[in-house]
Amino acid sequence: MAKEEKIRIGAAVSEFNYDITMMMLEQAKEHAIFLGAEITFIVKVPGVFDMGLVIKKLLEKKDVDGVIALGAVIEGETEHDDLVIQHAARKIADLSIEYDKPVGFGISGPGMTRLQAEDRIERAKAAVEAVVKLHRRLKL
Repeated sequence: MAKEEKIRIGAAVSEFNYDITMMMLEQAKEHAIFLGAEITFIVKVPGVFDMGLVIKKLLEKKDVDGVIALGAVIEGETEHDDLVIQHAARKIADLSIEYDKPVGFGISGPGMTRLQAEDRIERAKAAVEAVVKLHRRLKL
């Protein structure tokens, strides 16, 4: 039986709430290895709202099988967090369909506190798992 090719994953990581998103990235890298994948490209973006273009550029790469989006959208005094995550979710879903490659949504929020964001760092693992599972299933 032939050995399965290692799945190559790109990562778009928000610099906003850096302390949380960098822990997410570390968990994502470890989980990717556990699942027989590898995060081969990491691009840091200012915030979740800014991920669309970077995800698009990663999906265009022939040596990227899927992408994970990592971020934490923490509640502020306005409804800005709702707007940011709704825009990002829609754009990310559209890009996945446009490029026929999975994009794992590892963005927590909106409406959460910093403490809740820390409790959701493991969402990064779920994003990696989604990309790996979808990639393998789409190959069948």
